[in-house]
Amino acid sequence: MKKRDLFIAVLVLLGAWLVISVIFDPPLIPSPIIVSKTLIEEIISGELPGHFVASLWRVVASTLLAITFAAPIGIILGQSKRLNRVFSPFIYLLYPVPKVVFVPIILLIFGIGDFPKILIIFIILFFQVLVLVRDRAAGIRPELITSVHSLGAGRRALFRFVYIPASAPAILTALRQSVGTAVAVLFIAELFATQKGLGYYIYFNSSTLFNYPAMYAGIIGMAIMGFGLYITVDWLEHRIAGWQFVD
Repeated sequence: MKKRDLFIAVLVLLGAWLVISVIFDPPLIPSPIIVSKTLIEEIISGELPGHFVASLWRVVASTLLAITFAAPIGIILGQSKRLNRVFSPFIYLLYPVPKVVFVPIILLIFGIGDFPKILIIFIILFFQVLVLVRDRAAGIRPELITSVHSLGAGRRALFRFVYIPASAPAILTALRQSVGTAVAVLFIAELFATQKGLGYYIYFNSSTLFNYPAMYAGIIGMAIMGFGLYITVDWLEHRIAGWQFVD
C-alpha cells in the first residue's frame, strides 16, 4: 500500500470524526483535537505507555506460542493422511466454535495474571494457523518432495527446506487474519481480573471515571497496536515469502 493513499485515508477518517463530533453530543464523542491533546498528556504522564506495553506483550507472546506449536502440527497433519484422518474430526468440531466463550472458564481456572490472557489469544491463533498450514502443506506437489528425496534428503531436511518454506505464506496469512481478532479478544480478556492493559484502561476511563477523551485515547492506542502488528506481518511476508510478489 502506498504511503500517500494511507495518509489520505487517515485524513478522511479524521475529517469524518470531526464532523460526527460536531453533530452529536460532544462529551460522548469529543473532537479528534481534544482526544489528541489527551493522548499526548497520557503518554507524557506514562499512564498509557504502561498499559500499551502490557497489552503488546500479551499479544506478541501468544502469537509466538501459536506459531511454535500450530505450524509444525499443521505441517505434520498436512503430510500425513493417516494422522489427518484421526484429528480432522476434532478440528472440524472445535475450529468453528467462537473461542471467546472460553474466556470466563479460563479466567475461572487460572485466575489473574498474564497467563490466562495469553492462553485465550493463543487458542484463537492456534486453530487459525493450524488449519491454514495444514491445508497448504497438503497441497505441496508430490513431485517436489520426490525430487528432494532423490537428492538424499531425509525427513528433517524435507521439513526445513520444503515444508516450512512452502507453508510460510499460510502462516503469515493466518497471522494477518488473526491480528484483529486477537486484539478484540485481548480487550475482552483485559476487562476481567487485571489493572494493566489497554482493555482495562478503556473500560475504567469510560465506565468509572467517565473520562471519554482518555477512553478514546486508549482506543487509538489499541488501534495503533493492531495496525503496527498488521504492518509487521506484512513486512515479514515480503521478507520471508517475497517470491509471491514477483511478477
